[in-house]
Amino acid sequence: MDWDWAFVAEILPTLVEGVKITILATILGYALAVVLGLGLALLRRTRQRWLARVVGFLIEFIRGTPLLVQLYFLFYIMPDIGLTLSPLTAGVIGLGLHYATYTAEVYRAGIDNTPRGQWEAAKACNLTAGQSWRHVILPQAIPPMLPALANYFIAMFKETPLLSAITVLELMNQARSVANFNYRYLEPMTLVGAFFLVISLIAVIGLRFLERRFRPLR
Repeated sequence: MDWDWAFVAEILPTLVEGVKITILATILGYALAVVLGLGLALLRRTRQRWLARVVGFLIEFIRGTPLLVQLYFLFYIMPDIGLTLSPLTAGVIGLGLHYATYTAEVYRAGIDNTPRGQWEAAKACNLTAGQSWRHVILPQAIPPMLPALANYFIAMFKETPLLSAITVLELMNQARSVANFNYRYLEPMTLVGAFFLVISLIAVIGLRFLERRFRPLR
């Protein structure tokens, strides 16, 4: 099959729209993941053992089941119990919940690596628990985590094609639609690979910057 540049020019605007949805879903899903992940990490460290165990079980349960199954549950099963979500909303929530369990472990490891002397210093300064977390522990724990957190951003971006299973018009879904309609797969699928490669490389460059920026803090 010969490469058709005219066909590329015809389908490119449609694929660009898919790229926008893919990037939007990734950014929103990642924002949910980093915020919820921090909350899960803090709850897992609570002195209430029953709550810590429940959160730990929830994290392992979500990590142990496929993202695709979770997306199907949110979009196709939740309406049966009265909660109907739009495809994009279900996709963002699914990505965010799934990756929150991974970012929670990153946060937990970073917090555990904070020197014990920092906790004691905060206590000696008569800081409350909330002040200790905000002003002493988290500012020291989070910067070394950034490269690991950035890795999960890249991983999430590469998993967005799964959103096509719940009818989100992201890049892969758009490419499949134009390919099936025109019976040409070479150009759409090649462009999909190129888009993912270029955006992933940009993210990797940002990751390398973070690694160099925060290396002295490790």
